[in-house]
Amino acid sequence: MRRLLVGFFAAIGVLTVLFVIAVAVAVIRLQPSKPSLPGNIILSADLTRGLAEGRGVEGWRRLILGGRPSLRDFLDALDAGGGDSRVKGVLARVGDDEIGLAEVQQVRDAIAAFRAKGKFAIAFADSFGEFGAGTRPYYLATAFDQIWLQPMGSLGLTGLYAETTFFKGTLDLLGIAPEFDHRGRYKTAANILTETKMTPPQHEEVGDLLDSISGQVVRGIAQARKLPPNTVRAAIDQAPLLPDEALRAKLVDWLGYRDDAIAAAHRRAGSDAQIVNLKPYLDSAGRPHRTGERIALIYGSGLIVRGGGAANPLAGSGEMAANDMTRAFRDAVRDPKVRAILFRVDSPGGSVVASETIWHDVVFARERGRPVIVSMGDVAGSGGYYVAAPADKIVAEPATLTGSIGVLAGKLVVTDLLKKIGVSSDAAQFGANSAMFSATSGFSPLARARLQAFLDATYRGFKDHVAAGRHMSADAVEAVAQGRVWSGEEAKANGLVDALGGYEVALRLSKEAANIPADTPVQLTVFPREEGLVKFLYDRLTGQERADDDIGVTALGRAIEAAQPVLQRIEALLDDTGILMMPPVGQPR
Repeated sequence: MRRLLVGFFAAIGVLTVLFVIAVAVAVIRLQPSKPSLPGNIILSADLTRGLAEGRGVEGWRRLILGGRPSLRDFLDALDAGGGDSRVKGVLARVGDDEIGLAEVQQVRDAIAAFRAKGKFAIAFADSFGEFGAGTRPYYLATAFDQIWLQPMGSLGLTGLYAETTFFKGTLDLLGIAPEFDHRGRYKTAANILTETKMTPPQHEEVGDLLDSISGQVVRGIAQARKLPPNTVRAAIDQAPLLPDEALRAKLVDWLGYRDDAIAAAHRRAGSDAQIVNLKPYLDSAGRPHRTGERIALIYGSGLIVRGGGAANPLAGSGEMAANDMTRAFRDAVRDPKVRAILFRVDSPGGSVVASETIWHDVVFARERGRPVIVSMGDVAGSGGYYVAAPADKIVAEPATLTGSIGVLAGKLVVTDLLKKIGVSSDAAQFGANSAMFSATSGFSPLARARLQAFLDATYRGFKDHVAAGRHMSADAVEAVAQGRVWSGEEAKANGLVDALGGYEVALRLSKEAANIPADTPVQLTVFPREEGLVKFLYDRLTGQERADDDIGVTALGRAIEAAQPVLQRIEALLDDTGILMMPPVGQPR
């Protein structure tokens, strides 16, 4: 009977896979052939839902759910459109606080380069925050030469705010005791479990980050809007602003609705201009960097974990999994046409063992004649910096959060909680430290001594890797270590980063490292090769792939996405993965 049931459910699984594949094939075959592009184009972009890192995972989400475009889609479309005489300008919808500050700076640079080629750029917002936080989307909008705001909208240019939620009081009520230790006085990721408020080092660190990044935002807005910095600061202190106030302050150019902004775009492009979204434009016009010398592009996004990743094409989630990174670097090294590797890192850190594995992959590639250039996203801290340290060059946006050279480890002890709910436990033991990782007992003096030894060795190894990769003395590394998070601007001043900028700066440095002339075209090729939908479905149905439930685009989904920075850190702290390298939670918003 058991064998019959297993066979029955296996048959259902196979039929389900075949049905989904048949539907996917039918959808693809029913799609019309690529339409030709009109002779007069206004590119259209929706930046209210953010831009995903990479292309592979998000691609299938877009096919099934109409997901958000990727950062590469946006950059490639503006790059291609900048050199396309048919493209007259871009009209973008902005206003929601969904894009990180470093990503905002990357988008602003792309808009500036697009405008420098004689194109116009119009931003429309129904509201910058709708009586909520709107500093980041407004900072983005100032890269455009014209800003439209809906008459009943608001300008939530209220500045930056960093808040950390602490759970120690809740753990005390439940009877759960956090036992964590760390190396580096600023290594405060576990503080959400061990403290009830920011410690003095954490306050100092967050305050300095806010000073650095807010200065970048004020300077950027002032320069773009041709206003004195003090005027911008005064507006921030007065915000949120009503539409008329924003117009009088010269922070927006026009009050009107989206159709008014569209009409303005047509006046500048011509009445016969047609609006074309980024993805259809790229599908027809083609992406840049398709021919020439090959440069490998490797995405390292998400929490750093051992083994294989849990990327879910439907949900668009992913991890920087050590096995996947090893395959990517080994495949790139084996390809004789690859001249250099552009490693895009956007990660808050994670497992130290996995970080060491990926660090070795970078070293492996360099030892075999493949220069590695790191391009940092919103966050490349702790383990995210660990994997970047051996690269030939490191590029970060001024607002990137990086550094956090330090380690932490520990566990939660639930003995008192179990007593409260009437649960008891008993155990037998062989080995003095066999209970070291048990959640029902605290660290013994001997176990704690072993924990301290591992923390010391890991912290020392981390600093040694940084010293070797960055050609710094031990004292110089120690001065910028201690678990402290730096903005990209500060990191460059401290020798942790080589250049400020995004993909284009990293690509230029990749060509230089590979001795490719600056005016020679290059082909950007993603490694490892992206897996298709069929394999994803097979892995899901056979239990070979751990997958998260798709959160779609619902309000619940947005709430979960907003809580992800905290949830990811709690998950990592509770997961029995060993010693961790992660920065604190309180990022400026």
